[in-house]
Amino acid sequence: MSGLKPYYSKGLAEAGCDEAGRGCLAGPVVAAAVILPEKFDLPLLNDSKQISEKNRNILRVEIEKQALAYAVSFVPPTKIDEINILWASIFGMHQALDELSIRPEHILVDGNKFKPYPFTPHLCVVKGDSKYASIAAASILAKTYRDELMQKLHAEFPHYDWATNKGYPTKKHKLAIQEHGITLHHRKSFKLI
Repeated sequence: MSGLKPYYSKGLAEAGCDEAGRGCLAGPVVAAAVILPEKFDLPLLNDSKQISEKNRNILRVEIEKQALAYAVSFVPPTKIDEINILWASIFGMHQALDELSIRPEHILVDGNKFKPYPFTPHLCVVKGDSKYASIAAASILAKTYRDELMQKLHAEFPHYDWATNKGYPTKKHKLAIQEHGITLHHRKSFKLI
C-alpha cells in the first residue's frame, strides 16, 4: 500500500477528504469523504495522480465495497464563480461529510486550508493524498466521479475535448473556447484564454 498510513487517530471514525478539478476551466469541482475500516485491503491505493485511469476505476469499486461510509459531492461552476474555487472545494467537502452515513469523529483534509466542520476536530495535511489512506481513497472517488461526468459532457460539447482533458486548460481546450465561446459548464471567474 505504498507507505500510506491507515489512520491518524486509531479507534475513531476518521473521514479523509479530498477534491478533484480545482485547476479546471470547465465542469464542477468534485469532493469526496471516505471512512475506511482500520483493516482494509487496497494494495493499489495511492494518490490518484500517481495511478493509471484503469487502476483508479478498479480502486473506486474496491473503496466503495470496503469503506464504512463514503460520499461524493459536485459543486457547479455557478457556485465556484460565486464563492471562488478554494471555498467551493471546502463547501464540497462539507457537503460530502454531511452525506456520510456515519458521523465522523475526526477529519483528515488534503491541503492546508479548511473551514471547521461542526463539532468535529480536523487536521489539514499538505500532500495528504500521498500520506493517509482515507485521503487517497477520497482522491480516487473525487477524480473518477469527475472524470466520468466530463466524459458524459464531452458527448454534448465535443469541441472542447473534455473526454481527454477533463476540463483542464490544455491548448486544444483554450483554442476551442476562442473558436466556439464558452458553455454553461465553464467557470466565468477563471481566466479562460
